Amino acid sequence: MRGVVAFSLLSVALRVAADLTESNLHRYTEVLALQSSFNPIKEAYWTGYPHHRRTPFAVSPDGKSAYIAYLDASETDIHVQQVDVSTFEATGTAVTVSGGKEAGGLVAHNDGFALLTNEAMPSGTTNAPPSNTPVPVLYRYTDGKQTWKTWLGGPGVHEADGLSASPDLNGDLAYSEQAGLYGAYFVITDYSGDAAGHFGDSIQYVADNGTLVTIAGASSSWGCSHNTGIAFESADEPPFASICAEDQGAIWLNTKTLGMSSDGVKISNENTTNGGSGEPMGGMSGSYSALARFAESSRYIFAWVSRGAMDLTENTWMGSGYTHALNRTNNRNVAISLFSDKYTMVGKQATSEVGVEDGDSQITWLTEGANDCSNAHAATFGNNSGLVTWEEISDPICDFVAMGCRGQFAGTFFQQVDSDGKKVGTPLKSTDTFVAGDMVTMADGRICWPYVSMDWDLSQAVYASTSSTTKMSFACIGLNGTSTTRMADSCMAAA
Repeated sequence: MRGVVAFSLLSVALRVAADLTESNLHRYTEVLALQSSFNPIKEAYWTGYPHHRRTPFAVSPDGKSAYIAYLDASETDIHVQQVDVSTFEATGTAVTVSGGKEAGGLVAHNDGFALLTNEAMPSGTTNAPPSNTPVPVLYRYTDGKQTWKTWLGGPGVHEADGLSASPDLNGDLAYSEQAGLYGAYFVITDYSGDAAGHFGDSIQYVADNGTLVTIAGASSSWGCSHNTGIAFESADEPPFASICAEDQGAIWLNTKTLGMSSDGVKISNENTTNGGSGEPMGGMSGSYSALARFAESSRYIFAWVSRGAMDLTENTWMGSGYTHALNRTNNRNVAISLFSDKYTMVGKQATSEVGVEDGDSQITWLTEGANDCSNAHAATFGNNSGLVTWEEISDPICDFVAMGCRGQFAGTFFQQVDSDGKKVGTPLKSTDTFVAGDMVTMADGRICWPYVSMDWDLSQAVYASTSSTTKMSFACIGLNGTSTTRMADSCMAAA
């Protein structure tokens, strides 16, 4: 969820031509003392490779309040802590949302926050999912107290289409002040109806008063098959801008279609194998800060990682308009796409022509090297400039055709781009700064995000990691120079 705050777009526009250097990166190392322990590592689907566990971060419209949400190290309960927008130190006492299993999205308001999470329904609830499977739910807190709670799945929610639960959300939450609506996009599995036992995704809208509203052409009970990645961003009216990756061979701009129909906007062809598509939006604990709006304009930028696509063949199971592709490279590179509005892609769509050798000619690549790239995110400084970030592994070992890779961490990279998607200078590299939470545009124009300062080992799987910390770090990139690093008195968390 991006920050919706007022700042000087003119001053930003005057600086878009400058290269990013170390002086643009400001670190606030371990300045936030957490009231509860947090495990910063989430294992990937299928491979168990380490991912950063997401810590949603948001700033209020007036720019005076910021909040961070994190999952308790016990893997039950979500803690939401207000932080100072200048120092990122704690302000007041954290709010604990009991029973939450995933910090799935956060919106900051001038008087509180809204949190997307998933939790088991109360014992004895009629038609609840079996085995206490978590259900998506949206909370609103005002001045530290719960205002309302709205279930986004389970009994009573799109029952005619099948009841759904969310063992893993892997989605996001957005808010439009103009529309007075929250939008939530998340992964589901149905436990009744024709899709029972299968995975898909759902888009739900909630009004300011906590009422779940069904909006024709915007709400969705089932969209992209076995969703492998979500990108979601607000708009002035529903539907909000949305993108999905699926398990049949493509990434779609699905703002209008709400799913993966072949008459939608096809952003990219991707190889899909065993329910994976290369973790384009980050895989487990990803699907945030991948789609960003250029300030209050109608334009958006999307960042993802891809192995490219070649030798398209027909997807006979899906039929006409759907294709399979082979990977062009063993490693993944960083790609971006621009949209003139929430429905329209700038430039050509990905081809669906069977027999075509080149299935990725429409892509704008930010990297084209041999290192494996992952954890791609995007944010904007204003109407005229954006920031794309990713991590790299040198000499990667990619054991799985449509999953992540392992190897030596080579750094986090930050690339400035202009409003046409062209690179501005060369990327800034950091080996001790990571992106592990939402990238938010602050009131002064900086882009800031949370992370845990630690030794980041990407060389092997980390099934059931027991890593924990009680310190959170923040970093910011601004288009003014003078780098600073502020450190608290503590040790780094162990990976």
